[in-house]
Amino acid sequence: MSLPIHHMIAAGPRPVAPFSHAVEADGWIFVTGQMPTDPNAPDAPPPEGIEAQTRRVIENLKLILAGLELGLEHVTMARIYLTGFERDYAAMNAVWQSAFPAGRLPARTTVGVTALAVGALVEIDLVARRP
Repeated sequence: MSLPIHHMIAAGPRPVAPFSHAVEADGWIFVTGQMPTDPNAPDAPPPEGIEAQTRRVIENLKLILAGLELGLEHVTMARIYLTGFERDYAAMNAVWQSAFPAGRLPARTTVGVTALAVGALVEIDLVARRP
């Protein structure tokens, strides 16, 4: 096994804590959980509502993957964290599903949590694989 490669993507959102945007090991890419922050306005509050926050998180994940010359089609697994699980699960699922072609959804776990950084309603991390 080669040493891991730690990636910081210039176009990606400013990290909310000390971490790399992604770490790559032997073709596997582990993308840090992304928040609904705007890379162009990192100090602005997250958008209102679960749909807008989920879309922003997916866009941030796409920015990081694009910086690694990958896309959502390379995602094998996702973990989604929701602060309002009962309230937001269905609406988050609708946005999530729209980001992928039919029949090409990655494996996934969704967990209800008590709080997330920056007051977010949703955070998503990914595992992807280089072809």
